[in-house]
Amino acid sequence: MLKLTRPEGNEPGDLNLSRRMLGGLFFAGYAAAAVSADAQPITTPADGLITETAMIPTVDRAIPAYVARPDARGRFPVVLVVSEVFGVHEYIRDTCRRLARLGYVAIAPDFFVRHGDPAPLTDFNKIRDIVSAATEQETMGDIQATISWLGAQPFAYRGRTAITGFCWGGAVVWLACSRFRDFRSGVAWYGRLARPADGQFLSEADRRWPVEEAGYLKAPVLGLYAGQDQGIPLTDVETMRNKLREYRKSDSDIIVYPQSQHGFHADYRASYDAAAAQDAWTRMLEHFQRTGVGPRRW
Repeated sequence: MLKLTRPEGNEPGDLNLSRRMLGGLFFAGYAAAAVSADAQPITTPADGLITETAMIPTVDRAIPAYVARPDARGRFPVVLVVSEVFGVHEYIRDTCRRLARLGYVAIAPDFFVRHGDPAPLTDFNKIRDIVSAATEQETMGDIQATISWLGAQPFAYRGRTAITGFCWGGAVVWLACSRFRDFRSGVAWYGRLARPADGQFLSEADRRWPVEEAGYLKAPVLGLYAGQDQGIPLTDVETMRNKLREYRKSDSDIIVYPQSQHGFHADYRASYDAAAAQDAWTRMLEHFQRTGVGPRRW
């Protein structure tokens, strides 16, 4: 059984991965570096949905994005789904289908496509190389391009758009909600909040972090965090809460699940906590509803 205990991947020694185990781990398109041999992930059918890979034009190239939406007439509210460090693998696609079955257009762009595909890799050094090569400028540019693409789609109600993301994507949610007025709300699942120590993964000086951007939030963000996360200390969570109070962002909040680990929503990992995941999912949907991104069509 494997546990991904830190945001953006484990440190050396956190995992002991044998060749014998590896043969049974990479199944059905889940991230090979984190999937548990004992996992029984949720599988969401696509009946009643339209699922496709769209190509989103950006400033330098087109990037693929997984799209799931109701197979019905009308315009639907949108949730932009930002992946973990493993990219758009089956867990992220299934999350999109779950949202689509509730009445959303869910879209998950591949933010790492320029640099590689981390999903089939088991070497975290190689995964980190791919993720760190995706600059903040690239990521924010791809989000802007996705927003523009959605604006031209007859099925998307662009004025009712939210963003959610996991791990690496959780940090992206905070930053995107500080940069773009297009989002009415955001939900960040255990994304790093503060700059890592010098020399650690993603500690480059030109990257910004949520605690540095809290004053610029343009939409309310709900943060969902784990009390046993080895990479995001509760002191960082409290720092972010203080920043939200300091800048009077009273419509944003952070919930901590004290006994949960990093990745508690990821049902393909050993860190999955079904009770916390269900409670947090319900809170996410309620947050979308409160901020005017409810699941109905126009």
